[in-house]
Amino acid sequence: MNRQKIFLLVALLCAVAAFFAFDLGRFLTLDYIKQTQGQFAALYEAKPALVIGAFLAVYVAVTALSFPGAAILTLLGGAIFGLLWGTVIVSFASSIGATLAMLFARYVLRDSVKARFGNRLADIDKGIEREGAFYLFTLRLVPVFPFFVINLLMGLTKMKAATFYGVSQLGMLAGTIVYVYAGTQLAQIDSLRSIVSPGLATALVLLGVFPLLAKKLVDFVKARQVYAPWAGKKPKQFDRNMVVIGAGAAGLVTSYIAAVVKAKVTLVEAHKMGGDCLNYGCVPSKALIKTATLARNMRHSADYGIAEASYRLDFAQVMDRIAQVVRDIEPHDSVERYTGLGVDVQIGRAKILDPWRVQITHEDGRVQVLTTRSIVIATGAAPFIPPLPGLAEIGPLTSDTLWGLRELPKRLVVLGGGPIGCELSQAFARLGAQVTQIEQAPRVLGREDEDVSAFALQALQADGVRVLTQHKALRCERVGDEKFIVVESAGVETRIAFDQLLCAVGRVARLQGFGLEELGIAVGRTVQTDEALRTKYPNILAAGDVAGPYQFTHVAAHQAWYAAVNGLFGAFKTFKADYSVIPAATFIDPEVARVGLNEAEAKAQSVAYEVTRYGIDDLDRAIADSSAHGWVKVLTVPGKDKILGVTIVGVHAGDLLAEYVLAMKHGLGLNKILGTIHTYPTMSEANKYAAGEWKRAHQPVALLKWVERFQTWRRG
Repeated sequence: MNRQKIFLLVALLCAVAAFFAFDLGRFLTLDYIKQTQGQFAALYEAKPALVIGAFLAVYVAVTALSFPGAAILTLLGGAIFGLLWGTVIVSFASSIGATLAMLFARYVLRDSVKARFGNRLADIDKGIEREGAFYLFTLRLVPVFPFFVINLLMGLTKMKAATFYGVSQLGMLAGTIVYVYAGTQLAQIDSLRSIVSPGLATALVLLGVFPLLAKKLVDFVKARQVYAPWAGKKPKQFDRNMVVIGAGAAGLVTSYIAAVVKAKVTLVEAHKMGGDCLNYGCVPSKALIKTATLARNMRHSADYGIAEASYRLDFAQVMDRIAQVVRDIEPHDSVERYTGLGVDVQIGRAKILDPWRVQITHEDGRVQVLTTRSIVIATGAAPFIPPLPGLAEIGPLTSDTLWGLRELPKRLVVLGGGPIGCELSQAFARLGAQVTQIEQAPRVLGREDEDVSAFALQALQADGVRVLTQHKALRCERVGDEKFIVVESAGVETRIAFDQLLCAVGRVARLQGFGLEELGIAVGRTVQTDEALRTKYPNILAAGDVAGPYQFTHVAAHQAWYAAVNGLFGAFKTFKADYSVIPAATFIDPEVARVGLNEAEAKAQSVAYEVTRYGIDDLDRAIADSSAHGWVKVLTVPGKDKILGVTIVGVHAGDLLAEYVLAMKHGLGLNKILGTIHTYPTMSEANKYAAGEWKRAHQPVALLKWVERFQTWRRG
């Protein structure tokens, strides 16, 4: 920050200090206005130009310096100048002052904020460039945040000063009229009886309902703009209250909730009920991991006192078991079950024709069009296939297609070091495959703390996985019957032979073919929605992987409640999706589970924290199970037991995490966990002992010294 900026900042701080030191705020109170309104009125009659000029200067100064009292000055403007001229004078003064405050923040603070939060600020600037004027108009019209905060924050963006001034003057006009009118009524108060005069009562009512009316007005104008291309096409009657596209976790739960509240709902699925989680993801992968863990434990039976144990792996039988597990769970997500719950289930391909019509093309070619008041897009995500030269020719596997394997690959290459890649690499290695895992980043599980990544790497390597981090995949090649992948690290290329290659480099939302492009619904990596999961059309919502920001089955089910309620009742009340406490787990062995912040995120966000760590190697049950490895790491507010985040590494970490999820959701601290009885001997005691470690580090040392003296005195 240069000298000029420092000088301006110091000058502002001095002005603020003087304002409070000399108690200048006493001149900006309702009592002072009532006491002196007669004098101001007389002075205005005698010297109108002088009073108007002085009022303008004071108002501009107060708003430019972000001092409290602008509302009182607005009332005074109504009392002195009347409704018409009071509105004109206050409107210009407030807009000029707000623009000066914005320019001050831009000149003094923007460069410093940009240096620290450059990426985030760039994203904000893009949004401001697209819809900044309308966004500012909404904030001005609906006073959710104090205006001085809006002035300062907008100064940190790239919004043009002229745009800021014009939108501010227009957006604040309605509120200015209401406050100036209230001032004209307050000026007439001369006794307690006059407080309840009809005019004053009207002003107070307007002040009270203005934010609600303004919000309704903004919503109405915005809706008119959005639906303008479809004018005259909205049906007078509807076949359905809601149509849900996609029968994965988000779609199933959304349609179930809609049916519970007696809405007429249709659920459309183009492929398999249950979506990716049941058929290709969570369920089959955990069944595979269970078998792989059993094989590992039999090879290490000596750890449990069994000198020798043998088995013969039948990979086809393993895959048959996985298929049976899926079939056993299928009834939970079946057409029959949801039909019985009151959902109209249709198997076919859905396409949104307009904001109120969905076309369903059935497998037999029959086409059906349903009119509906609301639509929920829950089409999920699919594995991402990287544009790697030669990859298509060698026929890669994905987490969707690997379940058709009938023979265990002798040599398996896994692309990707995220949760899916790590889980499948370890599982196949435990079953006997020679696994090479390739990750371009410096470490696996890159979103976790470094100690977690290091522990996961050790676990993978202990099971025989060859992990190549900082290796970039360049191309795939076929030489005769042999298949190779060429990778590069530090400028050196290496060829790795394989029998099967599994792509596990992430998943992308299914966005094509549902009519989103034709409707102009914005999409990027996901469908773009607001905090209530609504697209540009308030009656079209999205939930689950297709909406983001998380690709977890439990988050999809969580979002489903908001999609259902906002889709059915959004005309009366909307709810913002709550992502404050989102748990996640990676099911390698030992498991990695987390909720809230980890250390890397806390540092990146400049969040102050303390770390409490408990080693599971000290836990009785873990020792008894020969699973004495891992830890519980808790981040808390410095000096307090409020939980900011928890990372658990160990057996059943995903199950152990639930206690912390509950605690964070309901504002319970470590003292509450410490005071909860945990069954002995169980893994859950790790949570209690972690809380005990925090308590031990925050003992009241001075008090305990006095207690020690007291006990010594008691002994005589």
